[in-house]
Amino acid sequence: MLSPNAQQKTDMLKRLARVEGQIRGVQKLIDQDEDCEKIIQQMTAARKALDKAFHEMLACVIEANVCNDQGAEFAERMAQVRALMSKYA
Repeated sequence: MLSPNAQQKTDMLKRLARVEGQIRGVQKLIDQDEDCEKIIQQMTAARKALDKAFHEMLACVIEANVCNDQGAEFAERMAQVRALMSKYA
């Protein structure tokens, strides 16, 4: 199985760093006894960001297993699949 390419790896690490920051923000809100609804909103945002990271990694696995040496047209179609997964999942 292939690993993410350099750009995918960089993008994933940036995305996860943002999730990490969101989680720290949630911890801070809880520590400061903020309103529960505000905390829930931030938790939802963090969860969605982590879900998006998961879907990107899933697309990477699909791409690695399906696109292997299939050419530029297939890679373009795979990019469309990745975009749809990211948009609707």
